[in-house]
Amino acid sequence: MPHTFLIPCLLGLEGLIAEELRAMEAQNVRAENGRVLFEGGLNLLARANIRCRFAERVQLVLGSFEARSFEELFQGTKALPWEDWIGERDAFPVKGWHRDSALHSVRDCQAIIKKAVVERLKEHYGLSWFEESGPLYQLQFSIMKDRVTLVIDSSGAGLHKRGYRLSAGEAPLKETLAAALCHISRLKPWHTLCDPMCGSGTILIEGALMAHNIAPGLKRSFAAERWPRIPREIWREERALAESLIRPAEEFRAYGADIDPAAIELARANAARAGAARCLELKQADFRGFHFPGERGTLITNPPYGERLLDQEQAEELYKAMGKVFAAGRGKSYTILSPSETFEQSFGRKADARRKLYNGMVRCQAFMYYRVK
Repeated sequence: MPHTFLIPCLLGLEGLIAEELRAMEAQNVRAENGRVLFEGGLNLLARANIRCRFAERVQLVLGSFEARSFEELFQGTKALPWEDWIGERDAFPVKGWHRDSALHSVRDCQAIIKKAVVERLKEHYGLSWFEESGPLYQLQFSIMKDRVTLVIDSSGAGLHKRGYRLSAGEAPLKETLAAALCHISRLKPWHTLCDPMCGSGTILIEGALMAHNIAPGLKRSFAAERWPRIPREIWREERALAESLIRPAEEFRAYGADIDPAAIELARANAARAGAARCLELKQADFRGFHFPGERGTLITNPPYGERLLDQEQAEELYKAMGKVFAAGRGKSYTILSPSETFEQSFGRKADARRKLYNGMVRCQAFMYYRVK
C-alpha cells in the first residue's frame, strides 16, 4: 500500500517540485498552495530527500481530519496508527501552526496532540512513561479552516541545507530558491553561468550542481535514516541511483564576482565543499565592469535591494546601472530577482517574462530578459 507524503515549499515553487517528483516516478502528485502531496513507497521518501532541489522537507502524512474542538482534535489524533512508526524509546516532539480555524492556540494544540499520541502508545506498548531517547520523529500539525493534517518529518534539517554552506554573507539566498532561479532560466550543461553580485556563491554552486545533475542531498544525512521501519538498503540504493545520474558537463563554466573580498573568499570555500570549484571562477569586482566571458552566457543574480541591504533610493540607482551594463544581445539572457514594483522602469527595459517568487517572507519577481531587441 503506498504512503502519502507532503512537501512544504516556498510559494511559487510548487509546480517545479511537482515536475521533479513526477520525473522520480512519484504517484498522484498534487500541487497546492505552499505544498505538494504525492504517493509512493518508502524508496520515494528516500529519493525525494536526496534528489529534490526545490523542496523544504519531505513529510510522511499520518492522517487528516476535521476538528473544531479540542476533544475532536484529541480523538482524531489518537485514532491514527502512531505505533506503526514510533517505538518505545523514540522521541516525538510536536510543533505546528493554524490558520482560519476554531482552534487557535498553538500551545494548547501541541499539548493535546502530544497527549493523544502518548495515550495511543501507552495502550499499544503497555507503558506508563516514555523516555524519548531514541531516533527523532518530529510530529507536525497544520490546521487550515478546521482541517487538521498530522505528519512526521523525515528530513531533519531543512532540505535547503545541502551541507556546503557552513556560513553565509548578509541576507543569503536560500539554496532552494537559487536552484529554482537556475531552473526557470533554463540553465543547460553547456551554458556559461555568471553572477556579478554573487555573495556567498549560492546561485553559482546550485547552477553547477544542476548542470552536472548532482543530487543536492548526496552529502548530507536525514532523520529518517535512523528509522527502523526503513531498511538501510533503501538509502544505499537511492544514493547509488543518484550517483549514477551524475553527468560530466565538461562545457559548463560559472563565473562570479562581488565587490566584497570577504564574500569571494566565502564563495570559494563553499564551492570547494560542494565539489564545484573546478568549474567556478571568482574574482573581486564591481558589477559595473561586468561583461560575459564569451559571446553567450546566462546571468542570474540576486542584487541587494530595499528590504535587504540598501534603501529604496539606492536600490533604484543600482537597477538603473544594471540596465546599462546588462546589454541585450544574441545568446545572452538575464534573470534578476527583485521585490521592486518599479524594477522595469529603473532597469530601462520591460522583462520578456516574469515569475512571482518569495525570498523568505519577501515577495519578489524574477525578471527575465532573453530576447534580442
